[in-house]
Amino acid sequence: MLVSWLTASLLAIFQGACAAEIPVVGGILGGVPDLELSNVKDFIDAARVVNAATTPGKLRVVENSGVCETTPGVYQASGYGDLTATESIWFWFFAARENHQNAPLALWFNGGPGSSSMIGLFQEHGPCRITNDSSSVTLNPHSWNNEANVLYIDQPVGVGFSHGDLNVGTSQQAAADVWTFLQIFFKDERFAKYRFNKLALWTESYGGHYGPVFSAYFLRQNAAIFEKKISGVTLNLQVLGIGDGLTDPLVQYPGYIAYAAANPYHPLVSQEELAAGNTSWFTPSPAVETALSPATRQFGTRPSVRPPRASATTISYRHLQESGTYTTSRRLNPILASKIGAETTWTSSNRNVYRNFSLTGDWMRSSRQDLEFVINSGVRTIIFDGDADYILNFNGVEAMVDKLETIWSPLYKRQKFASYKVNSQVTGIFKNAGRFSYVRIYGAGHEVPAYTFGSLEVGQAAAQMFTQIMRDEGLHST
Repeated sequence: MLVSWLTASLLAIFQGACAAEIPVVGGILGGVPDLELSNVKDFIDAARVVNAATTPGKLRVVENSGVCETTPGVYQASGYGDLTATESIWFWFFAARENHQNAPLALWFNGGPGSSSMIGLFQEHGPCRITNDSSSVTLNPHSWNNEANVLYIDQPVGVGFSHGDLNVGTSQQAAADVWTFLQIFFKDERFAKYRFNKLALWTESYGGHYGPVFSAYFLRQNAAIFEKKISGVTLNLQVLGIGDGLTDPLVQYPGYIAYAAANPYHPLVSQEELAAGNTSWFTPSPAVETALSPATRQFGTRPSVRPPRASATTISYRHLQESGTYTTSRRLNPILASKIGAETTWTSSNRNVYRNFSLTGDWMRSSRQDLEFVINSGVRTIIFDGDADYILNFNGVEAMVDKLETIWSPLYKRQKFASYKVNSQVTGIFKNAGRFSYVRIYGAGHEVPAYTFGSLEVGQAAAQMFTQIMRDEGLHST
């Protein structure tokens, strides 16, 4: 049973504004900040001032805080990996509830860019989760650490509890920092034993960029280590999972119009608004091109294809009235933060980090080639999404998947969708093709593990998907 002070502390996280994994800018979910583009060279901002006794190249850890994971005998640790004296990445590790020595290690990254992975921990698949009405906290029977050791990471620096200089404005730069953090993590005597276990990278939303770019970077670093071009710990990456991800924007953006017009539930906008969306997508905008800075022009800007006046509720949670949703504050209870070793004020999303990525044009850069490289390298890969998500809807995600050119793509295109069942309850459709899988989960919004469908419990379908992929079984009905 969770003690009362813990319940009260965790509830403080989830009282306030809706936890948007993609920030709302200028009233638009995923909008571009109003920037002085002439100052692109100055995109690096100072993070929050923190008086922390950093230990560059090492971890600072609080063990077994008793927060969130209350299963007897299950180890947890939280703290910082100090990249430098002025850059610290926050992590929270939960050992597998059974056989942790041999269980795989799963990394989790939320998106944004700039959103904290504590969203995934508390709202989606961590050892404890908040209830839909935000009235209580419960131990999560479908936590992903039932199957794996799970490492939640707030990145890049400045996101969530991470703090320091904001030097990151691209997914490639973020990948380099995460790789450096993992080098520090695996060299620590408490975690070195996991370096040879199967490593998996799971992510969502802007993770459609992070997942492919990080994974490709890890594989290339492994090759460089093998060739003795660099020194370091090789990462035993065997699994990549991406949920409701933004991977190839130019391929995925027409899905906004398609989903708004026709989806499994109801049309979202009028015919007039659909026409306006089509016009904005197909009409060139020379004025925008002229105004872009060289850095932004290199990768392109994002078209204003989203239909007008689509609300944040419609975008993220199609069936709010039916299923409820979470609320989250922009600040974490200071008592809880101190208990787990956090050193700075927590926010769900860092607007300065988001701004830095906007300035480099990283949003519109396709990561599909990196995804193809990872799949062709033999990494078991799953793409999943919820059919009630608008902001990264299945129309766009499936169009991206159909565009993939991998060793498994011809087989994938010959396959027909099959029903995905969990305990005999149909909960989606799926395909397996070699070491690649895709599944569309019914009734799920942008954060797939935070939802239920039919007779299933919250997160149950996502947990089955996770377990099957982590066991290298491929998807199959139960």
